[in-house]
Amino acid sequence: MQNRDIVVVAVSTGGLAALEVLLGDLDPGLRASVFVAMHVDGYRSVLPSLLQNRTRWQVQHAEDGQPFAPGVVYIAPPDRHMILQHDATVLTRGPKENFTRPAADPLFRSAAVHYGPRVVGIVLTGRLDDGSAGLKSVHACGGFAIVQDPEDSVAQDMPANAIAAVPTAQVLPLQQIGNAMAKAINTAVAPRAAGSGPSETLRTESRMTETGQSSAAVLERIGRQVGLTCPECGGAIWRVDTGVPVRYRCHTGHAFSSASLNAAQAEQVDDAIWSAARLLRERILLASEEIATGGATADATGRLRASVAQWEAAYQQLRSLAATTDGPLAKTDIA
Repeated sequence: MQNRDIVVVAVSTGGLAALEVLLGDLDPGLRASVFVAMHVDGYRSVLPSLLQNRTRWQVQHAEDGQPFAPGVVYIAPPDRHMILQHDATVLTRGPKENFTRPAADPLFRSAAVHYGPRVVGIVLTGRLDDGSAGLKSVHACGGFAIVQDPEDSVAQDMPANAIAAVPTAQVLPLQQIGNAMAKAINTAVAPRAAGSGPSETLRTESRMTETGQSSAAVLERIGRQVGLTCPECGGAIWRVDTGVPVRYRCHTGHAFSSASLNAAQAEQVDDAIWSAARLLRERILLASEEIATGGATADATGRLRASVAQWEAAYQQLRSLAATTDGPLAKTDIA
């Protein structure tokens, strides 16, 4: 028997305040290490120093190849995925997952694969569904799942989607999660039984993150190709057969859920509509200038006037379409 000693946390919008509450009264004597993936992308992060003033735990950015120790909170640094293997934190600039780096799913997957029942997975406030597939992996490998109550969250998407992925997860208000986490850490669990390791799909995806390597042949083993292209690189996409949440991977390694893929497509459609509207407006202005200067023949001027009327109608249609389509989600921030 052994205690759970690996805690992985996914958080995004509203994350600073949520982490302050989670870590604020946590006993630093707990024999566990905490690993946090928060969506900060490539921006400079001062999250460790902000949190250090709110907790008795040591808080620091993770370092590549650094052995981890109990009583320490490791924060994934900007523009790096943080994964766990051989009792050390490993940082990689591998392909983005759910259009972000760092992402929670790679962290959760690596913890599940390497530490199984020793893992406590926690999903807090945030948009879209990063962490849902990762929490499902933790649960599948015998770990303990905790989710912030969506009604108690600044952004409900991540908690709600995590609950859909792991219906048996313990759902609690933020103020109660610290105590639940401590209780889970102090509960002894049996080691992973022989032959009950992670699935081939989970092992394969974990290796993809660890090595940064992917291929069509590998993806054929864990999914099926669909008629979509990757918004990140334009490559072919495979649907990974893991149930809810529905997920996709391209052959270069980018991974995303249907929710994050839909959000990216909505942003691209929005950009395309406004780009087309701008080009139409410029054609209208150019034709109007030519008509006003009298540089064209009477027949040509008549044709230009007819074209301007058509372009103006199309321009108004595009503006109307832009107002009725799902526009891009607002960028998330670290607070």
